[in-house]
Amino acid sequence: MKIYQKGDKKLLNAWAFYDWANSVYPLVISTAVFPIYYGFITESNKYIEFLGYNFKNTALISFVTAVAFMLLVIIIPILSGIADYTGKRKAFMKFFCFMGSISTISLYWFEIDNLTLGLAYYFFAMIGFWGSLAFYNSYLPEIAFKNQQDAISAKGYSLGYFGSVILLVFNLLMVNFPDFFGIVSDNNVQAPIMAMKISFVTVGIWWFVFSLYTFYYLPSHNTTSKFNSKIVFNGFKELYKVWEVVKLHSYLKSYLIAFFVYSIALQTVILVAIYFGEQEIIWAEGEKTGGLIISILIIQLIAIVGALVSAKISEKYGNISTLIILNLLWAVLCFYGFFIESSNEFYIAAGLVGLVMGGIQALSRSTFSKFLPKTDSTTSFFSFYDVTQKVSIVIGMFLFGAIDQITGSMRNSMLFFMTFFFIGAFLLIKLNKKIKA
Repeated sequence: MKIYQKGDKKLLNAWAFYDWANSVYPLVISTAVFPIYYGFITESNKYIEFLGYNFKNTALISFVTAVAFMLLVIIIPILSGIADYTGKRKAFMKFFCFMGSISTISLYWFEIDNLTLGLAYYFFAMIGFWGSLAFYNSYLPEIAFKNQQDAISAKGYSLGYFGSVILLVFNLLMVNFPDFFGIVSDNNVQAPIMAMKISFVTVGIWWFVFSLYTFYYLPSHNTTSKFNSKIVFNGFKELYKVWEVVKLHSYLKSYLIAFFVYSIALQTVILVAIYFGEQEIIWAEGEKTGGLIISILIIQLIAIVGALVSAKISEKYGNISTLIILNLLWAVLCFYGFFIESSNEFYIAAGLVGLVMGGIQALSRSTFSKFLPKTDSTTSFFSFYDVTQKVSIVIGMFLFGAIDQITGSMRNSMLFFMTFFFIGAFLLIKLNKKIKA
C-alpha cells in the first residue's frame, strides 16, 4: 500500500473524514434518538432494578455515563503511552472504532427485559467513541504541518456536523413517517419505536463503513520495541509533567481551575438535556418524539451562531470577559430550566442552550491555548485539558444522578448546577482582575 507523506492532501482529507464517520454517534445516540428511546422503554416504570438496587431511570443512565468516563480517564493515558512507545496508535484507534460501532448496532436489541445487556451496549459504544477520538486527535500533528492544522481540523468539524445532520434528518423522517420506509409494528413494538431501533443500526453501519476510508490512508508505525511494564504509566507521567508546568504559570492554573468548575455543570447539562425534555416537559399527544429531535436540530444550528457571536464579542471585550458573561447566562438558563413545563418553553430553552453552548465550548478551548507557555509539546497540554474535562463529566454526572435519585426530579439537579456556573464566573472575574492588575 502506498505510504502518504505528511501534508499530503489525500492523507489530510482521509483524516478529516473520520469526523464524518463518527459524529453521527454523539448527535443521534448521545443527544437525540437514544434518550427518547430510553425514556419510552422505561416510561411505564421510572424506577427500575439494576444490580440489586432500585434506580430512577434517568439517574441510572447518569451513573452509567459517569462510570464510562471514569474508565476513560484511567485507560486513555495508559493506552496513549503504550501507543506512543509501540507505534500501535492506528491499531488502538481501529479497536475502539469497531467496538463502538458494533456496540451501537447492538442497541437495536436494548429492551427493558434485558436492561443489563442493553446498558452494556450503551457503555461500550460510549467507550468506543471517546477512545477512538483520543487516538484520532493525536494523529493531527503527525499528518499535518502547523500551517495546515487549523484548516484541516476545521474541515473535520464541518464534515462531522454536515454528515451527522444528514443522518439525523433521515432518522427523523423514519421515526415520523415509518410507513413510507416500510417500517411496521413488530411484536407489539410501535412503528416509530421500531424506527428508532433501526436508527441505531444506521449509526453503527455509517460509523463502521466510512471509517474504513480513514484507516486505509492513516499511517501505521509499528516498532520493534517490546512491551514492558514501565511504559504503562508513561501517559500519567506526561500528565504529571504538564501539571508541574501549570503550577508555575498562575494565569493558566487559575483558568484551568475555573474551567474545571464550570465544566462540571456545562458538560452534564448538555448530556442530560434531552432526557430532561423527555421526562419533565408536558407534550401534546404525539408531539414528544418529533419535538425532542427538532429541539436537537435547533441546538445544533444555533450553536454555530453562538460560536460566531461569542468570537466577535471576545474580539472586543476579551476571552475572559466573554466567558464570564456566558457562565452567567448558563446560570440563568439553569434557573429558567427549573420552571419550564410546556413544549414551547422547551423550544426556547433549546435555542438558548445552542446559543451559549456553541460560544462557551469554542471559547474555552481557544482561551486555554492562549494561556499555554511557549513549548513544542502542546499535545501533552491538550491531553491534560481533555482529562480535566472528562473528570468534570464524571463528577457532574454522579452529582446529577445522585440528586435525581434522591429527590425524584431532574429539576432539582438543574437548580443545583446553577451554582457551578456562578462559582465559575466568580473565579474568572478574579482571574480577569489579576490579569489587568
